[in-house]
Amino acid sequence: MATFEAHPEVPPKDASTVILVRDSESGPEVFLLRRVGGMAFAGGMTVFPGGGVDPQDADADVAWTGPPVSWWAERFGVDESRAKALVCAAVRETFEECGVLLAGPTADTVVADTAGYAQARKQLEAREFSFSEFLARENLVLRADLLRPWANWITPVGEGRRYDTRFFVAAAPAGQIADGETSEAAEVTWQTPAQAITDWIEGRTMLLPPTWSQLSSIGEYATVADVLAAEPEIPVILPTLYQEEDGSWRVRFPGQDPYYAAGAHPWGER
Repeated sequence: MATFEAHPEVPPKDASTVILVRDSESGPEVFLLRRVGGMAFAGGMTVFPGGGVDPQDADADVAWTGPPVSWWAERFGVDESRAKALVCAAVRETFEECGVLLAGPTADTVVADTAGYAQARKQLEAREFSFSEFLARENLVLRADLLRPWANWITPVGEGRRYDTRFFVAAAPAGQIADGETSEAAEVTWQTPAQAITDWIEGRTMLLPPTWSQLSSIGEYATVADVLAAEPEIPVILPTLYQEEDGSWRVRFPGQDPYYAAGAHPWGER
């Protein structure tokens, strides 16, 4: 494991991450992807779909159903322009990274099969056109009502790339297939939170604290309906970097003890 080196303070960029959930006999499963090693941010880590807000997300003129932008602004403690950008980025990034599209032909329907949008998905990832242009061209309505606000984590000061990330949860739409057809994913899987945490404890994966924390919280619910019905408090969590006496780096965050007791962490040699 490479030794971590702290960087001067870098301002965080807005980002959105979506925890896709589905029911199974063992309880809710979540969709996870392992990022390609060597990527500038979280390379090799197992994460949920998501990414940075694009400037065009704030200006998106989209057909929208669900809680108004003002409701999202209040829940995430931001202005309406940022709230709109965060929701649009959540839907766009989920589509780009795993092919799940939280949109439909009408306000109360959702696309049943996204295979027909495969080329558009590649073009979106390449930024050949905007997400709002794609939705307008396909006469699709963004289903903000399929998303729920879940958490807010900011990358610690000292990291070379920093994000102010809002986490959402959403049920995987029936008929749609989440995949790994993106340049950023080495592999993808559906797992219960307990399975994902076991893989990490046994050294098969690496989880950053925000991912581990959300897996732990989702694991407390018995069904997807229970997850969607939850109304969690959303404090802003800004972990802090610190060095142990042996020179290794760690981050301090709420509820950290089980994380460090159970598995490896990615900031340096122990």
